[in-house]
Amino acid sequence: MDTIFDLRNVSYSYVGKINALRDINLKINRGEQVTIIGSNGCGKSTLLAILDGLVYPSSGEYYAFGNLVCEEAFDAIKDNEFRSFFRTKVGFVFQNSDIQLFSSTVYEEIAFGPLQLSLPLDTVKSRVEDVMEMMEISKLRDRSPHTLSGGEKKKVSIASVLANNPDVLLLDEPSAGLDPRTQLWLVELLQDLGHAGKTVITATHDLEIIDQISKRSIVMGEDHSVRMDRDSESVLSDYELLLSSNLVHEHTHLHGKLVHEHLHVHGKDHKDHEHPVNGK
Repeated sequence: MDTIFDLRNVSYSYVGKINALRDINLKINRGEQVTIIGSNGCGKSTLLAILDGLVYPSSGEYYAFGNLVCEEAFDAIKDNEFRSFFRTKVGFVFQNSDIQLFSSTVYEEIAFGPLQLSLPLDTVKSRVEDVMEMMEISKLRDRSPHTLSGGEKKKVSIASVLANNPDVLLLDEPSAGLDPRTQLWLVELLQDLGHAGKTVITATHDLEIIDQISKRSIVMGEDHSVRMDRDSESVLSDYELLLSSNLVHEHTHLHGKLVHEHLHVHGKDHKDHEHPVNGK
């Protein structure tokens, strides 16, 4: 298969002291749908930032599309041909939409990326209209992004990335804070993007959506290394792995594809509560 991302013994530390990633060896192929899962603080967001070329490994090497991604080769040259290629191929959706949104209107926000690609204005307009219609946000076109609800902001953030038509989509905790209806919309969108041949890499600790949006799951441990890398279904069925990775607690039990949370209630009668992980 065509490998697009290749991390070789990658580690990262903030200010040289706080470890965020440790000895990551990872390959991601074109067209894969992958989830990166783990508890808060395990390094998921940092790993996405490295994949997007926002930060560079403290040690080890990161190759994207066969090219070394590092500060010297990627950032230092103003008119870097590979950097321009990379930015058209890879899109990043931040966990906090307010970090990503900066334009005066939704239309301008979505148009910003295509305009930076020096596309003809008619093409830019067509792309923006098509993406707004697909995301069901055409009615928001003249609104300021910062006046929108959380779910609307998330849709605009994703639309602003999709308007560039990237081959790879990186999403950091995209379901966080979404209401059930918007979360269902998000799951269906990511499924559609996968079916269209896009490479979709999602960092999340939301077990309910993992096997709906990915076929492969990379489990990050609290020691900032990769604990497991295998198919999503078997990861979700591995109670000991999920427990040791702080993704479930000790009173949660797996039975097939169901997570059963046994609540300890004082008194002579109590009833266990069942919560489906995968909506099944």
